[in-house]
Amino acid sequence: MPEMPEVHALVAFLAERTVGHAISRATITSFSALKTFDPPIDALDGATITGVTRHGKFIDIETDAAHLVFHLARAGWLRWFDAVPATAIKPGRSPIALRVRLDDGSGFDLTEAGSKKSLAVYVVRDPHEVPGIARLGPDALADDFTEAEFAEVLRGRRTQIKGLLRDQSIIAGIGNAYSDEILHVAKLSPFAIAATMPPETVAHLYDAMRTTLTDAAAIASGKPPAELKDAKRANLRVHARSGQPCPVCGDTVRDVNFHDSSLQYCPTCQTGGKVLADRILSRLLK
Repeated sequence: MPEMPEVHALVAFLAERTVGHAISRATITSFSALKTFDPPIDALDGATITGVTRHGKFIDIETDAAHLVFHLARAGWLRWFDAVPATAIKPGRSPIALRVRLDDGSGFDLTEAGSKKSLAVYVVRDPHEVPGIARLGPDALADDFTEAEFAEVLRGRRTQIKGLLRDQSIIAGIGNAYSDEILHVAKLSPFAIAATMPPETVAHLYDAMRTTLTDAAAIASGKPPAELKDAKRANLRVHARSGQPCPVCGDTVRDVNFHDSSLQYCPTCQTGGKVLADRILSRLLK
């Protein structure tokens, strides 16, 4: 799943190549992906792109007619073409959900792998008409999201910190991968309760969040979409590295599996050597 650093890089990539160009045609080929009907998708045809921005993990392409907003979800991605293929796409027979062709022949596809379809496309007059954008919390890297405001977000929340960092209505932009990375840098258990953290731990977590995301954004910066996934994977410390040695202490990275996701952590760095119970296995043994 692309998270804020990769989405930030995609926004910069698209802005450099699309602003000032007109959309020749926007074609939906996965009708379940389109979540709006007014304005219609063909309102974008002939519209000039005036800007590309990010709202959390949403990408917003602004035109002089409407906003094209999309969320790549778990298995979605953007494929750029200097010359969009001329072949027609058959709805329902391709991983392509949306094709956008620009006036110079370039453009992009939004694709989604797997059978569980979550990629979402919106055509709206205002990006805040998108429900997911309307309920976003403060952006994790926003200049005005200070340590004091971060502490206030955590105050009184008897929630495990892993889930809190992933909750877009609380803090925008962080997903499963970077929440694992942030907690490893902060040396915190993913099951630590936010409300019980002393001020020095909150300060350390805030610094870990900003540093981890800033470094990841710097790594992603300037890379084309085709290289972003590999760049992300190559620089992860614990996420998706179960069974491998921790790069800090050498202990084995462990995981905890849930019904639809998993998390990774280092027992020595984060839990005082304690191996956390696998949630799926624990339920099976009851």
